[in-house]
Amino acid sequence: MSVSSIRPALITEVLPDSIGADVGFEPGDAIVSINGTRPRDLIDYQFLCADEFLEIEVIDSQGKTHHIELEKDYDESLGLEFETALFDGLIQCNNRCPFCFIDQQPPGKRGSLYLKDDDYRLSFLYGSYLTLTNLPQSEWDRIAQMRISPLYVSVHATEPEVRSLLLKNQRAGQILEQLKWFQKHRLQIHAQVVVCPGINDGVHLEKTLLDLAEFHRGDIPAVASVAVVPVGLTRFRPPEDQLISVSQEKAREVIKQVQNLQDKFKQELGSTCVWLADEWFLIAREELPPESDYEDYPQIGNGVGSIRKFLREFETAFERVKWETGNGVASPRRWTWVVGNAVELAFKPIVARLNGVEGLRVEMVALASDYWGQEITVTGLLTGQDLIAGLQGRDLGDGVLLPSLMLKTGDTRFLDDLTVAEVEATLQTKIVTVNGVDELLAIASNLTH
Repeated sequence: MSVSSIRPALITEVLPDSIGADVGFEPGDAIVSINGTRPRDLIDYQFLCADEFLEIEVIDSQGKTHHIELEKDYDESLGLEFETALFDGLIQCNNRCPFCFIDQQPPGKRGSLYLKDDDYRLSFLYGSYLTLTNLPQSEWDRIAQMRISPLYVSVHATEPEVRSLLLKNQRAGQILEQLKWFQKHRLQIHAQVVVCPGINDGVHLEKTLLDLAEFHRGDIPAVASVAVVPVGLTRFRPPEDQLISVSQEKAREVIKQVQNLQDKFKQELGSTCVWLADEWFLIAREELPPESDYEDYPQIGNGVGSIRKFLREFETAFERVKWETGNGVASPRRWTWVVGNAVELAFKPIVARLNGVEGLRVEMVALASDYWGQEITVTGLLTGQDLIAGLQGRDLGDGVLLPSLMLKTGDTRFLDDLTVAEVEATLQTKIVTVNGVDELLAIASNLTH
């Protein structure tokens, strides 16, 4: 990466009472270098700012250059936030996976929906998954030197020919050698296996999980955890992709196969090591495993144990809210709570508990996504169009409770680019976004409204 390709790091927020605020940084300023080094990304910035003495070159919003010297405690933050975590551009994907969600979207939406990132820095910072197929030796050296770990890796298959077939990339067959590299350098990954029926399931899935479990040994296991996830398909996917949706029968087959391996790994390794995403049990219409099976939730970002965790958090918060409000709500409230139909059965106990509160009525509307062409849909994939189609003409009560995971982070747009305001106008009702259990209960029980 050439120095000339590194843009100054644009500051978007200066936290109050921080060193940055005391020094006089303002949104619109941009950091060019720290102690003579131009940071490539947020990782470089954090590493460089860990020093006690800093010489910072800054360009202000008027284009004037300043040189700032400051002294601080080791590792003390400057309190600055930036426009992006990457100052030298995104490392994009060089694979052509047929199940890639980005290729399963319709054309004409916002540009960010079509960015194929395969960037190890975003993996480290935010837990996004990458394939390791696009890294030159210089980046491997940087990962080792800066101890950039753990990374989140889409493995899918350990057999070279199967992984190369899935990723449409001959470099994909190097995965076992790459895992040995992590093991040698005492660095870790969290692995993901997206199961595509007829391609990497059955004996291929067993081989993959056995191979990955071999790296789950020692005081710093190279493979810290593995998530097994069902492939998600939409009606916009490329034709003739050879992909098959996961049926109820296939889901039950995979559950049985993986649970047998989990028992083996628990005996041999002292840990389950491999977990099934909640979606498998929802598709199979089977009971979710008990909460104790998920250990410390190492794959919560892949939806492994997220429902059990949500149910537990709900029970804890429900008792607290019930105590704060007595046995009822201050004034009668009636809400419509929208979720994906994948969680309908799992969330029925929550609705029953809410409707046991005097003066509170919550109707759960569980929707499938016609937009994506899915019979079973997780909540995060519902779009504005799905809400309009599923809710129009209904009596929605005091309004709609909308899980915030349906929306673009920090924005009010759904995946189909409709906004909350546009859906509100069409449905002629109030939509209240809720982020987590506490907000759900606070809004539903009228504690904050």
